Amino acid sequence: MVSGVGLRPAKRGLFALEKADLFNLLVIPPFSPSQDVNTTTWTAAVAYCVERRAMALIDPPFHTGGWDAVDDVTPTNIAGVVARNANAALFFPRVRCPNPLRESRPEPFAPAGAVAGVMARTDAQRGVWKAPAGIEAALNGVLAPEVSLTDPENGFINPLGVNCIRSFPNTGPIVWGSRTMRGADTLASEWKYLPVRRMALFLEETLYRGTQWVVFEPNDEPLWAQIRLNIGAFMQTLFRQGAFQGRTPKEAYFVKCDRETTTQADINLGIVNIIVGFAPLKPAEFVVIKLQQIAGDIPT
Repeated sequence: MVSGVGLRPAKRGLFALEKADLFNLLVIPPFSPSQDVNTTTWTAAVAYCVERRAMALIDPPFHTGGWDAVDDVTPTNIAGVVARNANAALFFPRVRCPNPLRESRPEPFAPAGAVAGVMARTDAQRGVWKAPAGIEAALNGVLAPEVSLTDPENGFINPLGVNCIRSFPNTGPIVWGSRTMRGADTLASEWKYLPVRRMALFLEETLYRGTQWVVFEPNDEPLWAQIRLNIGAFMQTLFRQGAFQGRTPKEAYFVKCDRETTTQADINLGIVNIIVGFAPLKPAEFVVIKLQQIAGDIPT
């Protein structure tokens, strides 16, 4: 589907997205009810997402070597789907939905499309920095996950960098995980969490587009000051919306563009260097409650 030499110049297959000015989520549904998306396609899709600053949402295998139980979710089997990458997230299990082509009978479907809807809704309501998971991340139109997961099973899968889909009595089917494929605990990656990675991609794309006016401007202190002012105003707006950690802007972000970042050698090459740092919000995955028994009188 995506590996042909002539597909990109022709803007076909995966590269039909060349016609889109911007996208930030990529879902590839199975080609047919009896055929999974293969590893070659996923690999090409993830590489393209890295190039376009987007996230690929990966479905679990269903047919050949399919994941039918928790025991199928292993590091070896995960590696067989696609190489671990911070621009990809994997979800398990499949979800049961009414099939309108078969008299609305419940059947298993790949979950990534429904998860993408949750992510889009979360982005609009809370912001890209909010993890698209938890009791607010309801999967509308989904009857139940194909595999019912317990807390211990969730605790086994989540540290492997696989996001669970679960169902609770008061919420119904929900997304219960927010890690990238670099999110395995053993990897200790800075891009462990999905909202942190997506926030970085959002900042990269927005700042790249928002600084195009800089091209061909005189590369000296007046320009650098204007860059700091413009980007600082944008980051301050995000800070006020609660996008970063920190009590003050100084703790939350910084923007640096001056003689230290852009040397005379850079100026001679026509380059202006801008460094932007931010303190990301990370999701609370676990709730730890400590109880203490008070013996005797309560001290005053």
